[in-house]
Amino acid sequence: MISRQLMALACLVLWPTLASAWTLKDVGTFKFEPLANNVYVMHGPKEEPNVKNIGFMNNPAFIISANGLIIVDPGSTLQVGEHVLAEIRKISKKPVLAVFNTHIHGDHWLGNQAIKNAFPDVKIYGHPKMIEQANGGNGANWVDLMSQLTNGLSKGTKVVAPTLAVDNGALIKIEDQSFRIHHLSNAHTDTDIMIEHVDSKTLFLGDNSFVQRMGRFDDSANMHGNIKALQHAVALKLDHYVPGHGQSGSADIAVQPFLTYLEKMRVSVTKGYRAEKPDYKIRNDIIGEFAAYKDWAGFDSNFGKHVNKIYLEIEELEF
Repeated sequence: MISRQLMALACLVLWPTLASAWTLKDVGTFKFEPLANNVYVMHGPKEEPNVKNIGFMNNPAFIISANGLIIVDPGSTLQVGEHVLAEIRKISKKPVLAVFNTHIHGDHWLGNQAIKNAFPDVKIYGHPKMIEQANGGNGANWVDLMSQLTNGLSKGTKVVAPTLAVDNGALIKIEDQSFRIHHLSNAHTDTDIMIEHVDSKTLFLGDNSFVQRMGRFDDSANMHGNIKALQHAVALKLDHYVPGHGQSGSADIAVQPFLTYLEKMRVSVTKGYRAEKPDYKIRNDIIGEFAAYKDWAGFDSNFGKHVNKIYLEIEELEF
């Protein structure tokens, strides 16, 4: 006999098949919403992966072509990818032809496995360094991390890395749809690509941009490069922008808030550095300048790390 606890967990995970939209208890209801004529985005939770959100936190998206679908970042685990695909199926029954992965962080791409299981011939694109890292220890590390954060709810998730490498300036034609790749330098990571859907004038920013959430910068990241990437994104003057986390919209909605945060931090930390203050003192001195961001998810845990990261970059540039 199935225990009450297992039955409750089954209801939590299987609820999306019984309802009009994917509902995670105590988290929210998630479905794909139209951004442009043939472009749809699902805006995920802003919290870190956990048991309640079963690891789901990013913004999966898809584009409808003449005879198929193209997905951007299908999510964080096998199970999340299956839910994402189930929600896609409520809008279109066309086969998935291709997947784009914006960067190495597993909350965006470990859902590849679900897509590959359903469509074995699907083409999966990513930056060359992402492919290398996903097939190396970094991919396995993300599988382990997602299992830890979700208390095992991601069981069965395996690395399904991109196989097709794309870099800055590449133009990919998938049936009647065109995609242009943007990668200027290290930004959120050293694996980032921003994907421009040419036909709808939409840019998928990956984690180069956040809205109402603060992300981390790993060892390969460069906050100055992130500023450069977002300035480039704004200069494209597109109609729609999709951040890795948070609300999509115009550049003013989806790019400018985080760009302003980074630019402001660069100015403030540079001033403190040149006054020969240590990074922890700079943090305490400037945190009041960032009151507009204090309610963003992850602000308290990441602000000091951001100060330290850009401080080290400024120190390196000054020498």
